[in-house]
Amino acid sequence: MPEVFIDGKRFEYEGEQRLLQFIQDQGMEVPFFCYHPSLSAPANCRQCLVKVGQPVKDRETGEYELDENGERVIRWFPKLQTSCNTMISDGMVVHTQETDDLVKRAQKDTLEFILINHPLDCPICDQAGECPLQIQTYKYGPEGSRFEVKKVHKPKRIQLGPRVILDAERCINCTRCVRFTDEVSKTHQLTITSRGDKNYPITAPDREFDDAYSLNTVDICPVGALTSADFRFKARVWEMNQTPSIDITNAKGTNIDIWTRDNLVLRITPRYNEAVNDHWMPDEGREAYRLFNENRVSRPHQKIDNEQVKSSWNNAFATVAEQLEGVDKKDVLLIGSSHASVEENYILSKLSSLLGYNEPVFTSHTEKGKGDGFLLTDDLAPNANGCRLLGFNEVDNSKLSGLAEKAKVVLLLNDNLVDREVLSEDQLNNTFVVSFSTNHSQTSKTADLVIPITCIAEHAASYVNIDGRIQRSFPAKETKYTNRRLDFEMNEGRLDRYGTNFDNWVTEENKVDCLPFWIVASKLADQLGVDGFDYGNGREIMEEISSTLAPFEGVSYARMDEESGIVLDQEKTTVKS
Repeated sequence: MPEVFIDGKRFEYEGEQRLLQFIQDQGMEVPFFCYHPSLSAPANCRQCLVKVGQPVKDRETGEYELDENGERVIRWFPKLQTSCNTMISDGMVVHTQETDDLVKRAQKDTLEFILINHPLDCPICDQAGECPLQIQTYKYGPEGSRFEVKKVHKPKRIQLGPRVILDAERCINCTRCVRFTDEVSKTHQLTITSRGDKNYPITAPDREFDDAYSLNTVDICPVGALTSADFRFKARVWEMNQTPSIDITNAKGTNIDIWTRDNLVLRITPRYNEAVNDHWMPDEGREAYRLFNENRVSRPHQKIDNEQVKSSWNNAFATVAEQLEGVDKKDVLLIGSSHASVEENYILSKLSSLLGYNEPVFTSHTEKGKGDGFLLTDDLAPNANGCRLLGFNEVDNSKLSGLAEKAKVVLLLNDNLVDREVLSEDQLNNTFVVSFSTNHSQTSKTADLVIPITCIAEHAASYVNIDGRIQRSFPAKETKYTNRRLDFEMNEGRLDRYGTNFDNWVTEENKVDCLPFWIVASKLADQLGVDGFDYGNGREIMEEISSTLAPFEGVSYARMDEESGIVLDQEKTTVKS
């Protein structure tokens, strides 16, 4: 097995590996700025310098030459090497800043040069608190600057495109953003202009940075040169909770982090998953923060005299029971949703079965030409495959329209069918429509009764992506009926632990009056006289699903967490033998 020695420790390795990445994989650290594991390594910043040598071999015998102490004789490279683009070779000896004073001094000097013209605006910079330059200056940099001259000035607050703003003075010319547009998104929209200490990234004249993945450049910028137009100046990173979740704007299932403060989602960033999205996500997915915050259905709404008014929960459940009691079972249509989770659709199916209704149907939400072969897909829903694996009957738009027109009562699970013109208001005129919704929409306005349910940011539930991989979310936001300190699925941030209701960042108004669909269904079942239908959380529902449905056999939240999602066998039949 090939071996490499780093700071006196022996490591074995396989294949071709970059030295810097290998050092990181071993839990060790070498400072860097321009390197990114999913991009090329041009060694621009020179921050990752290390001392590298190779043992000397006797050409005739092939044996290593030994010194008087019996140790291998090392022939050191004449200069320090950038570890980001140095490939490991058998027998290589490496000294980092931890064991070599020359390396330590070189890294310190490099940082001093990088900081010559960098503005001292950490207190007002969005990157503060998660800035590699700030962190590494404290750890490896000089205590002060010897350059007491006027700093170079460059353009500030440049709107590169609709979503990205540039502060050129902060740029350290790592070229990560340029390499991203060249190597990942392949739009080639950014380049470096000017020379010397006046360099900075920019678009071509009269062009805007409208790349569908433009905000990834903000994520990978190691300073605060590129910032998000939406998130700019909204919050500090240490004020927010970071919660893992799944993108719901298409079927790829991109792994994301939801950042919340005072129960509002302030930004969404990509979370690394090599099998799904690597380090990236499309800009469209980041816009979902608006869905989680704005236009939410809070408390049930009932249509009276053609106008929707707020109602009570008890009245909403009683109204549904009243509408269902006097109707023939074949005249009740349950519509599942590829926008809802596996657990929610399963509960709808089980409720249908216990009440003797037909199995729920669903229609996919596709838009041909929307996909790009990368992280955008033609399928705009996160869980169409989940509905299929649950055994739902998939129908086209025209058939669903016909079924809805014939039905006397329609129970619709969180799918904006009127908005996307699958159904029309006229087709539902003679039908009592109950919509279990997260947001107000044209569909919810058409409904006779709207019952608010939690969105993906408010519950733990799972979704099956376009590749058949089941992944799950964690609750990031509280509702009127949840509490971070009592829900073991939720994490607490600094403000949650130390804030009080008298602090100006704690607002009860930001909590939506809604319930998870499985609790809504349990209360409906109780109202309809169905015993034993009682579910408290998504975890116990998934345990039941995995024990009864073959495609989900062996699936659990714990396993999804450990394996970053599970690829399901889509050839299995729905019911276990």
